Amino acid sequence: MTARLSFALLLLTPAVALAGMPSFVLSKVASMRFEAISFFLLVFLGVTLAVWALWNRLQRDVPRLPRLGFGAALALVFLWGLGFQLVLSMIAGGRELMTPGAWTKKGTTYELETALPPAKELVLQARRQRLEELRVALWAYAAEHGQHFPPSDLAPGLPEERWRVLGSSGMHFIYVGGQKADAPSAPLAYEPGLFGRERWVLFTDGDIRQVPLEALHATLGGTP
Repeated sequence: MTARLSFALLLLTPAVALAGMPSFVLSKVASMRFEAISFFLLVFLGVTLAVWALWNRLQRDVPRLPRLGFGAALALVFLWGLGFQLVLSMIAGGRELMTPGAWTKKGTTYELETALPPAKELVLQARRQRLEELRVALWAYAAEHGQHFPPSDLAPGLPEERWRVLGSSGMHFIYVGGQKADAPSAPLAYEPGLFGRERWVLFTDGDIRQVPLEALHATLGGTP
């Protein structure tokens, strides 16, 4: 009786808690990886259970099928996973071979290294391309005519479509005739008022650049 009473008093008497007990806490990165692995294993086991249950349910109606154990279902899902991984790796490898260096890793996925230019930039470059095509035609004409450009945009020797601006069936580049190739830089052809204040301008030295309308008029001596 005395021993029991002493044992009860010992349990009821508060003991001194000793501080400084070691504790182990995962870092943030390790914790995220542990959660990812745990989620993957949970999904893997869930898929295995589903395959195991569905296979054996089908085996009831098709007796020729062998009964599938849980271990066999686990191995089957694992083999399917390896097959999918192989196919995805081949797709990623083929994509990299077709566009080397274009894809960069961003987190768990891949993205294009350079984004596609916006529509406004595409239109701007297409407008410049039209002037580049005219430049090739004008310099080819000048090479056959003693470095002299055509006297006007109506002169024979250049296809009519070379004078057309982007997005117009009839409007032409504004042409400044009576000049020579590779002469001191001066405006040779530029876009009409359809394109606002900033115009693409072709110069006699072969340069193509955007020029504000005011600066263009000043260079031309006030001629619009």
